[in-house]
Amino acid sequence: MKFKMLLAGLLATVALGGVAQAASLSMVSGDTGNGLAFLRGQLDRFEAETGNTVTIVPMPSSTSDQFGQYRLWLAAGNSDIDVYQTDVIWAPQLADQFLDLTDAAKDVVKDHFPSIIESQTVDGKLVALPAFTDAPALYYRTDLLEKYNKTPPKTWEEMAATAKEIMDGERADGNKDMYGFVFQGNAYEGLTCDALEWVKSSGGGQIVEADGTISINNPKAAAAIDRAASWVGSIAPEGVLAYQEEESRGVWQLGNSVFMRNWPYAYQLGNSADSAVKDKFDVVPLPAGAGDGNSSAATLGGWNVAVSKYTKSPDEAIKLALFLSSKEVQKERAIDQSNLPTIVSLYDDPDIAKAQPIIPRWKDVFLQAVPRPSAPTKVKYNEVSSLFWSAVHDTMSGNGSAADNLEVLEAKLTDLKGDGW
Repeated sequence: MKFKMLLAGLLATVALGGVAQAASLSMVSGDTGNGLAFLRGQLDRFEAETGNTVTIVPMPSSTSDQFGQYRLWLAAGNSDIDVYQTDVIWAPQLADQFLDLTDAAKDVVKDHFPSIIESQTVDGKLVALPAFTDAPALYYRTDLLEKYNKTPPKTWEEMAATAKEIMDGERADGNKDMYGFVFQGNAYEGLTCDALEWVKSSGGGQIVEADGTISINNPKAAAAIDRAASWVGSIAPEGVLAYQEEESRGVWQLGNSVFMRNWPYAYQLGNSADSAVKDKFDVVPLPAGAGDGNSSAATLGGWNVAVSKYTKSPDEAIKLALFLSSKEVQKERAIDQSNLPTIVSLYDDPDIAKAQPIIPRWKDVFLQAVPRPSAPTKVKYNEVSSLFWSAVHDTMSGNGSAADNLEVLEAKLTDLKGDGW
């Protein structure tokens, strides 16, 4: 009898142990700035609460490089990565490789901006949970604009003129490293974002329209890109052709630029204790092209959390995705990282408003957000974007006019489209 009782106890212990057995998870991250340290802190909390362990697999900061690696891993059925951080534009391209989170998230999807949930839903399948949304703004030096009696520019032409005047004045005063404007000019996805803003805000369309029409080859788009090309070597350094987000922020945060185009994460870092521009800057919506009917355009960004369909621990991986997209983590991310929440109620949170008063104001920027054409081009978006940024980069590098390069781009996009996207 004693033996039977002991055996029953051992079996119960084994059974309970099996239920409670912790999972070892891996997730990828291409976080920039101090975002990686923030993520690690959140994962430490998740580990303490669940008993699971999570290893971060670092990725390049370039979203183009990240996407290429993701596609290789997922195509190979790699089960070593459980959770992916995904750009807002990747849902249509990677949907078949991720678990459907519709049922797991049924109680929380109502809390998020509907448009963001919609962006991550493909054929009725919720392929990723929003972690934060993104829309860039124009950063400007409040002290320098005040010194030169200038107001924040409303048009790109005003921006360039103000940038040059202040840059020339500061250089005459001894700061030989001062530039007027820094942005993301490297040949990668970031340039697609910047250039889409120049084109859309000047009445030149969205590269490919919502109905699938290729619209990029038009005079307004060409003029917008030629205008940006004129900045290189004048108000922007020649090296801007190799800048991504962090290179732009580096120049700006050292105090060596009047204006910067960047995402919300740079706001918190710009006000860090060791920043040369701490308390000397603010943000406004990006400028528009001159002319009636043109308005600011900010490329819709944002990052999400998806679960690989090849994970060996789907339940625990889904728990991690729900945790990283939760209201609590989004609030801490907003306060610590100045990232924009996707949960509507957080824009009225007094703690966020106190710590990051810019976030409630960023709603004005967010209202001008324009999506990249990933929905109409579906799985071909990555090639569309690559062709676009290459044409823009060629123009900015002096390899042909925008009109010539956009004509060639239209022909390439037409071939890529074939009978349909």
